[in-house]
Amino acid sequence: MPSTTVPQNEATISFDGKTLPLPIIRGSEGETGVNIEKLRAQTGMITVDPGYGNTGACRSAVTFIDGDKGILRYRGYPIDQLAENATFLEVAWLLIHGELPTETQLKEFTTSVTRHTLLHENFSRFFEAFPKDAHPMPVCAASIAALTTFYQAPETNDNRDESMVRLIAKMPTIAAYAYKHSIGQPFMYPQNKLDYASNFLRMMFGTPCEEYEVDPVLARTLDMLLILHADHEQNCSTSTVRMVGSSKANVYASISSGISALWGPLHGGANQQVIEMLERSTPKGQRGVHRGAPRTRTRRPA
Repeated sequence: MPSTTVPQNEATISFDGKTLPLPIIRGSEGETGVNIEKLRAQTGMITVDPGYGNTGACRSAVTFIDGDKGILRYRGYPIDQLAENATFLEVAWLLIHGELPTETQLKEFTTSVTRHTLLHENFSRFFEAFPKDAHPMPVCAASIAALTTFYQAPETNDNRDESMVRLIAKMPTIAAYAYKHSIGQPFMYPQNKLDYASNFLRMMFGTPCEEYEVDPVLARTLDMLLILHADHEQNCSTSTVRMVGSSKANVYASISSGISALWGPLHGGANQQVIEMLERSTPKGQRGVHRGAPRTRTRRPA
């Protein structure tokens, strides 16, 4: 009798007297997936997976995360090694290009990011239109979407890379402007002589009245925090960006949609709860002004 053993590189689905072999895909960490790409074309059937809890949207070599086991790898590099030995901009290059940058590549990338941190002067009036008690996430989403109006050239592979640089460069400036507007202080322009994290801290907590000295320990801590949050695989916001981007929407509009998804309490809400917990544990007179702990708001008053 012929063997009926199914090869290990495929699964089969049987329905209405027909059998369809489906390829097995092996992940970099040994995960197993079934490729159903041809299921509808060959059977007329589709799969139903509410919440996509059992569906992989694509093959990716960017990030592997297993929260239960405490594993996070970017391009195969363990997160503890990157946090200890790399800067955020090195990790950003790694995530984009697949390898850590050479010394020359890092210098050129850092210079490019540094020279794109400044926002168009009209942006100051854009922030002034928001209520001072507005939640920072919709302010950020609206600001990123607004970049589309300043950079309207059709996207190509070349200027898409420049758009990524702009996003990395301008995000700290946008976040700092939003915070300054919320507390009624003047905006602080970025300074090209400072590194990425130090520049962000100065724009957040400095004032024109006096020189702001960046604490190197805080700057390094912030840099490590950015590394830890740089990418978390195919989560809700990443999937949202991919979905919007699949229509060939502008990259700024796509990222804005992801920020809106991140705003949801079932996604990025956990981070907000941590900040609010820290605020509750901070002495009353120091809340909102303690060494880089900006105010958060969960709702506006009626």
